[in-house]
Amino acid sequence: MTTMNELQTELASLIIGELDIADLKLEDVSADTPLYGEGFGLDSIDILEIALLVSRKYGVELRSDNPDNKTIFASLGSLADYVAANRTR
Repeated sequence: MTTMNELQTELASLIIGELDIADLKLEDVSADTPLYGEGFGLDSIDILEIALLVSRKYGVELRSDNPDNKTIFASLGSLADYVAANRTR
């Protein structure tokens, strides 16, 4: 398991806390943990909630029609990389 950077840890805590994922603990995830299916186990509604949270907290606009969404939301690390590159807060 890879060590997470500060933003990855912050995003993981945010996702686990806001989506109330009781069966997943912070120490069980890494940058490689998938957001969909295994890993966080998120579905499309959860991803919408994550997009809103990220927008409010980091000022990053995540649009449903973005052709890169599959890559952006592939894993915790890919989401963190996108947020780091596009954040305004």
